Amino acid sequence: MTRRFSESENHVTPKSMFLNRRQIMQGAGALAMTSMISPLVAAKTANAPNWLNRKINSTVYRSVDTDDSVTDAYDTQRYNNFYEFGTGKDDPVKNAGDFNPYPWEISVSGLCDKPGVLSLEDLVTSSQTEERIYRLRCVEAWSMVVPWTGIQLSSLLRRFQPNSKAKYVAFETIVRKEEMPGQRDRFSFIEWPYVEGLRMDEAFHPLAFLAIGMYGEALPVQNGAPIRLVVPWKYGFKSIKSIVGIRFVDQQPPTTWNLAAPREYGFYSNVNPGRSHPRWSQATERRFGADGKIDRIPTQLFNGYSEVAGLYKDMDLKLFY
Repeated sequence: MTRRFSESENHVTPKSMFLNRRQIMQGAGALAMTSMISPLVAAKTANAPNWLNRKINSTVYRSVDTDDSVTDAYDTQRYNNFYEFGTGKDDPVKNAGDFNPYPWEISVSGLCDKPGVLSLEDLVTSSQTEERIYRLRCVEAWSMVVPWTGIQLSSLLRRFQPNSKAKYVAFETIVRKEEMPGQRDRFSFIEWPYVEGLRMDEAFHPLAFLAIGMYGEALPVQNGAPIRLVVPWKYGFKSIKSIVGIRFVDQQPPTTWNLAAPREYGFYSNVNPGRSHPRWSQATERRFGADGKIDRIPTQLFNGYSEVAGLYKDMDLKLFY
């Protein structure tokens, strides 16, 4: 499995070319299901403003690609975890209809020289978007391969000039109980808002990504609209959705799943087939493929992204899980 940064294309690539491009790269039919998404899924995709659609349709393809077949769009939109909308795999697509992701703002604060609030429109229109095809590995031992559209995380963070005291980046998702039924569930074991964090060197690694779209369209609500983190070498729950807050801090920030079950979910949560979850093995995974087929495949350390290994060269990966 290889990845490559391809050269920038200095022209507009419409959606039709995007789809054809993916079919050529991944094999005919890899995205055939994109045009066959059920009405239920289609109804829950984000009602994106024109400026966002224009930006996604004009994405510059300086891509990070993988030789894995891209997962059908139908599967990525109907089968996922987004506990703000419920704990079932199909709860997000069923319950996301009341959530309105536009307009949107992200507050950036903490140990930085230029704290402030950035609108999604300002972020998107002033940035060069890229497509990156990443493997996504869930801690529950299933996986997908998704084409994301967005920007490198470091390009956003640098705008706010974090200072030398900043050691970590903390992220926070939105709380809208009236629109997110999972947040008002009295049986929820999660304390809202959902929070996550990365070490500074992790956040500034070139693979760390902020996604605003997938499969050539704006992010659907159930997949984290309007903007989410994608950290492909870590388990999926680290890739926090619907981000409204970013803070530079000097201490390791709390993270939702580590707070809920510290014995099971560590701060780092790097994909590691050599460290089993207390309740199941992580040696293999169920991969959702290009034609709806699910295969059992071996799991790779760091989800196959070996270029991040240097971030953890002096760490016991079973102790710092």
